[in-house]
Amino acid sequence: MRILFILREFPVLSESFILNQITGLLIQGHEVDIYATQQGDRTKVHPDVEKFKLLDRTRYVPAIPFNHLERLSKASGLFWSNFYRQPRPLLKSLNIFKYGKKAAALRLLFSVIPLLDEARYDIVHCQFGMLGLDALTLKELGAINGKIVTSFRGYDISWFVKEYGDRVYDPLFRSGDFFLANCEFFRQRAIQLGCNPQKIVVHGSGIDCDRFQYRPRSLDSNETIRIVTVGRLVEKKGIEYAIRAVAQVLKTYPNLEYSIAGDGELRASLQALIDSLCVGDRIHLLGRKNQPEIIEILNKAHLSIAPSVTAQDGNQDAPVNTLKEAMAMGIPVVATRHGGIPELVEEGVSGYLVPERDAGAIAEKIRELLEQSEQWPAMGRAGRDRVKACYDTRQLNHELIGIYHQLLDKSPPNSSTTQAAYSPNILGSSTSSI
Repeated sequence: MRILFILREFPVLSESFILNQITGLLIQGHEVDIYATQQGDRTKVHPDVEKFKLLDRTRYVPAIPFNHLERLSKASGLFWSNFYRQPRPLLKSLNIFKYGKKAAALRLLFSVIPLLDEARYDIVHCQFGMLGLDALTLKELGAINGKIVTSFRGYDISWFVKEYGDRVYDPLFRSGDFFLANCEFFRQRAIQLGCNPQKIVVHGSGIDCDRFQYRPRSLDSNETIRIVTVGRLVEKKGIEYAIRAVAQVLKTYPNLEYSIAGDGELRASLQALIDSLCVGDRIHLLGRKNQPEIIEILNKAHLSIAPSVTAQDGNQDAPVNTLKEAMAMGIPVVATRHGGIPELVEEGVSGYLVPERDAGAIAEKIRELLEQSEQWPAMGRAGRDRVKACYDTRQLNHELIGIYHQLLDKSPPNSSTTQAAYSPNILGSSTSSI
């Protein structure tokens, strides 16, 4: 198969789940191209970006000048230098009567340029809902063809809908060929918004379990207790509440260290919080880390916290991939009853779930885990088994290829049977898997 992945940005360290799909398809012998609206940070990248030479497979939308005269000049040059290749998509992209501001601002013209030589695909897989809307336009312009598959992953089905309204995905639900949600929570949200239940299944975000080696966790009497969170420093990750919780626990367990791997817009305010609580010697912001560095951090950890919250703008999390990685390595976890996380963490089995924005509840569960460290190996094994059964990227990629093939055979996957196979812990069941 020939497959085009449409992404917001590439490469992105925090989106290893997309990278796992791309590399898995390549390993299976399929041809994959990447179309990204902007370039990601190349100073620190996942090793697979280089291993599979993915930048050579990536086409970027040309940078659009902010200045109108500069934009017009650049657009004119791109138009005439590429007109001989495929004139129709270029001409259609300028139709202001049909496409309004997007055409008038020349954004559509810029968007078709990377695709003029690569129009024919079997599958166009849009990673995030709003990119599915973009793909519909690109297909209408004649810049791409193929079956349009759209994955809903979190902020696209939470924040984006709150920002642009409940009808924003109506065109996509009418014309898109098939849809994937990375948890049952977001699948139900899509159905509520108008998606045909027969055209959407849960297909989780996978991790390569072989890279995250299991190790039973234990605690020696004089050992420093190491707790870790891996995630972007943004509101929905709820890291403020974990910091406050650990500060409380430090009063009883002063031999504790809490490391937070990640970066983001809240770094300064979180550091100010750490300083105000006088715990700077025990709580550390480590900054952005790549996957090998994260594995090293997790390997030394005893416990992990994933304190996700619903952000003020409505943004929500699916089952958090960094939480899957910690569980795969045998680490007991404390997480929140938020979004799709309860589909991953089984209460009292692989960890504990607490209400959102409740630092006291997080602290209580940390203390409970520290007081009952003899339970860690069993909890860690349960977490590893859960992730291996439900989120192993090899199995998920095999299932993804099956979905693609069914679409190309013009028989969409049967939602009733596919759903049972793909959905982890639907409505709280501890026996279903993906």
